[in-house]
Amino acid sequence: MNEYAPQGPRPHRGGMILAFGIVGFLCCFVFAILAWVMGGSDLKEMAAGRMDRSGEGQTRAGWILGIIATILGILGLLGVIAAIAIPFLLSHRM
Repeated sequence: MNEYAPQGPRPHRGGMILAFGIVGFLCCFVFAILAWVMGGSDLKEMAAGRMDRSGEGQTRAGWILGIIATILGILGLLGVIAAIAIPFLLSHRM
């Protein structure tokens, strides 16, 4: 046996994922994507028993916030593109 091998499940990152979800929801789209990806990965690790489950609630909340913020960010980006493109296309229609 290796004396440096980790014992038991890895510590959770629930607080960090929740913070990423909040920051992603409020202002920075990149953090929303990170919360979605990291949260999903950590929830799978928790379900498999390889990660501490005590942070599951925080992880799930951050994951959900990440999903919502990502979808809203994409819809907002599409709205901006439409707001720019539609008047341009209508003015050059003739």
